Amino acid sequence: MICGLEENEDAGVYRLSADTALVFTADFFAPVVDSPRPYGRIAAANALSDVYAMGGRPLMALNLFACPADLDPAVARAILEGGREKAEEAGCVIVGGHSVNDREPKYGMAVVGTVHPGRVMRNNTARPDDRLFLTKPLGVGLLTTALKRGVVTEGDLGAAIAAMETLNARASRLGLDHGATAATDVTGFGFLGHLMEMLTPSTGAEVDFAALPFHAGAMELARQSVFPGGAFANRQFYAPHVRFEAALEEEEQLACYGPETSGGLLLALPPERVEPFLAACARVEQGAWAVGRFTGGGGIVVQ
Repeated sequence: MICGLEENEDAGVYRLSADTALVFTADFFAPVVDSPRPYGRIAAANALSDVYAMGGRPLMALNLFACPADLDPAVARAILEGGREKAEEAGCVIVGGHSVNDREPKYGMAVVGTVHPGRVMRNNTARPDDRLFLTKPLGVGLLTTALKRGVVTEGDLGAAIAAMETLNARASRLGLDHGATAATDVTGFGFLGHLMEMLTPSTGAEVDFAALPFHAGAMELARQSVFPGGAFANRQFYAPHVRFEAALEEEEQLACYGPETSGGLLLALPPERVEPFLAACARVEQGAWAVGRFTGGGGIVVQ
């Protein structure tokens, strides 16, 4: 076993041979958008993301689907078709699944992938002075909460939906190719929560708040206090490990704790690999924002 219950990793990794290991993960959740096919694509991309965060390649998946007995069959079909589209894009075969009755639809996948044992990207192996990169903008939780409250329409979320539907395959490959020392994906624990998972007692992180990318409209919603409940839960849990040195409003601080859905990767890169990494990202139009660096002290400092 390379990664199991003892580690706080994004997925389990089991060594089969000297050059092959299996990656195991599962994820599912209730709709974050109203349209069924985009919801299916987002949920599938989110489930596949843990394999990419470990440096792996998805091979096959099982659908995990809960829905009311009276759900319109056309809606159920559209959700599953959205998931199939993302699986096919990933080169991943859906081999079956399981469904149960539930009052609210929930969809996701259990995914199996492969990775070379020597190329597993762990989440807590960054080194002091490594640079921290984020590969998708933040603020999805703010936007989807606003959608549920009727503050925005689904049409206003076009760029955020496209980002949630985007696989992390390319970002993972670029990280691997440029010597990433650690990686994780940003989902329910938010930016600061998942960054905290990358730290050890001997490593900390400094974050440049001004460098953090947010989806259009997200910070305006933050200033209107349109936060999902998960943002407050994340802050309560992780705040003892975070110090804000920047002169930020409370809403700006809370936005850093906001839960994300199908977010980007957080990648740690050695300083000498930064320029080649950014050049490679630019060539293939992969988003990559330099948002901080790792230090020798514990905890997170937001500057």
